[in-house]
Amino acid sequence: MEWTAKFITPATADAQGVQAFRGRLRLDRHPDEITSAVLRYSAKGIIDVRLNGLAVSDEVLAPGWSSYEWRLRYSEVDVTSLIAGADVELVARVADGWYRGRLAWAGGRAVYGDRLEAIVQLTVAYGDGSYQVLGTDSTWRCAPSDVVRADLYDGETIDARLRTADTVWAEVVESSSGIELLERSRVPAVKRTEVRAPVRTWNHGGSVMVDFGQNLVGWTRLTIEGARGQRISVRHAEVLEGGTLATRPLRSAIATDEFVLSGDRDEFEPTFTLHGFRYIAIDGCTPDVTISTIAAVVVGSDLTRSGWFDSSSDELNRLHENVVWSTRGNFVSVPTDCPQRDERLGWTGDIAVFAPTAAYLFDTSEFLSDWLRDVRCEQADQDGVVPWVVPDVLKYPAVRGALELTGPTAIWSDAIIWVPWALWMAHGDRTVIDENLGAMVDHLRAVQAQIGDRGVWEGTVQFGDWLDPDAPDDRPGQAKADPDVVSTAVLYRSSMLASHMAHAVGEDAVARDLADLGRSVLAAFHEAYLSRMPFRIQSDCATVYALAIAFDMLDDDDRAAAGARLDELVIDNGYRISTGFAGTPFILDALTSTGHADTAARLLFQRERPSWLYPVSMGATTVWERWDSLLPDGSVNPGQMTSFNHYALGAVATWMHESLAGISAAEPGYRRIRFAPVFAEQLDWAAARVVTASGDASIRWERAGASVTVDLEVPRDSSAVLCVPGRGDRELGPGHHRIVVEPR
Repeated sequence: MEWTAKFITPATADAQGVQAFRGRLRLDRHPDEITSAVLRYSAKGIIDVRLNGLAVSDEVLAPGWSSYEWRLRYSEVDVTSLIAGADVELVARVADGWYRGRLAWAGGRAVYGDRLEAIVQLTVAYGDGSYQVLGTDSTWRCAPSDVVRADLYDGETIDARLRTADTVWAEVVESSSGIELLERSRVPAVKRTEVRAPVRTWNHGGSVMVDFGQNLVGWTRLTIEGARGQRISVRHAEVLEGGTLATRPLRSAIATDEFVLSGDRDEFEPTFTLHGFRYIAIDGCTPDVTISTIAAVVVGSDLTRSGWFDSSSDELNRLHENVVWSTRGNFVSVPTDCPQRDERLGWTGDIAVFAPTAAYLFDTSEFLSDWLRDVRCEQADQDGVVPWVVPDVLKYPAVRGALELTGPTAIWSDAIIWVPWALWMAHGDRTVIDENLGAMVDHLRAVQAQIGDRGVWEGTVQFGDWLDPDAPDDRPGQAKADPDVVSTAVLYRSSMLASHMAHAVGEDAVARDLADLGRSVLAAFHEAYLSRMPFRIQSDCATVYALAIAFDMLDDDDRAAAGARLDELVIDNGYRISTGFAGTPFILDALTSTGHADTAARLLFQRERPSWLYPVSMGATTVWERWDSLLPDGSVNPGQMTSFNHYALGAVATWMHESLAGISAAEPGYRRIRFAPVFAEQLDWAAARVVTASGDASIRWERAGASVTVDLEVPRDSSAVLCVPGRGDRELGPGHHRIVVEPR
């Protein structure tokens, strides 16, 4: 089906608010003769389309965010059932969204363009082979809608009085550019995924305060009656401080919706904005205002759940649920760092470390594969360097402020390797390797250009072990771990992962070159950063030992020594976490694999800050950006980066799946499964289940005196191995297995 429609935009260049575009068609045949009616639509902005007043789909925030310079998704839906008469009217409302709205902290707007544009095409086919097309062109008309202000960061203003006012439709003009960027969306649409009622309401300082009991991402839905012209505002926040909304973490994001009443019963749902919140404050409620409905609408990409965890610990289960909620809240069209403040960007480092967790919890194959397309576009535009955020709006001076990308950045740029690896291991589909191998090589070549005379990656701008809990609140990059040690270890891992993937798709020459690079980096790492008598890695902190162990950079003797030193550091620190973004995803696995699983479990079950369970003890319902985003006295951490919905530190859930419960993919796509439970003394039982291409794989273990009963499910076409320390390995075929073991 070819596009015959054109992009259209208001004839007046200064059109503000949400614009409505209208087109009409009279059918040549009776509706009973229609065999299909297919609607395509997209926008430079956010688009909502209605046919004869009815929503054409349950999608919101369409077409989502992509690297608009190179590609723009469009939606395609069957609307046959919506056509009941001879007259068809299409109305498309378009808001600023990511295209023309505010992005990031420096106040940049209209990054991609300064005009709203829509493209809509309805193709109606009849049984005799004829068809009619209604597509956007110069015959369409536009007018302001009842949404007079809409911004993703700042909120939305809806004036219900305009819903019944006479509409003055004005001319539009066609745009000559953009058709070549259109591609059909293949990703799960952003939808309303849940509606939550308040768990508590109360009055405070003249505001109606509402607690929804869960930090979430979306907007509110209100039904209100009051005097015509009365203005009601809804402010949002993730936590309370001193009994009122803690809005400082939002920085410059206003996060406020405003509703102007019509004098009748009004329903408001601001669908052209997005908020991260648990609490709202409703202002303007004079005695004559009646609010009959208050609800929170949860919004996110409609991902299918694929992995679960459960245990005898309520606190641990809450932590895991927090990870799930942070995934849901930050997977909205692109994988973002946070959903509430003046940022909400696709930070590559966050998803690089979190991808294995995400790929277990949800089927993220289409979602992340589509995002990787944007990574490749942005990388190609920057001579092989993967940027910090994708889509990369920080390349625009008006958006980035003082930040400026000067070259590849360890972990962040390595997303082009780590994310495909996670998807391949989760799903076993080599397509993700085929699509990204060239970009992986380009990234590693860009890093090679920065390697110095010592053969290590040093002396460049790095984030390192970002948000080390011992770093000053105002200097989140001032970590204990030497950033050069971190970056060189990351380079080794990326070289070897890329080599394995190249070999898997038959690119053996590439695989050899990348393995050679890895071996060279490994030798240089040992020469530059290792010392003995006693064994030490430069900067002698938990992160550097965790990375060296988890990335398999040490021989048996050094590995044992590194494990012992890591164990010692954790114990000396009172079993409190001491790692940031780089070390946190790997520290528990590093302890476990070197014989210190008890220490790993004590580190996980620590409740004093900094720890994973400290936020749970403080009532967290999502994962925090900082270990202590909320201080023990209930005040918000004074740092400028204090999100209460940030999934990166939730990468610990992978250890919960793979070690605490004990299920992991020994081969890509779970063709072979490794069951290796850690029978932590803090638990009576633990369980995990994951959906694979061959069916469900699961494990549940439970104590019974000195023994442990392990129930396992191996799907068809898969094999498995049960690994119990001190008891050897046991091979398993498809089916259910119940095994009683006595751990040593």
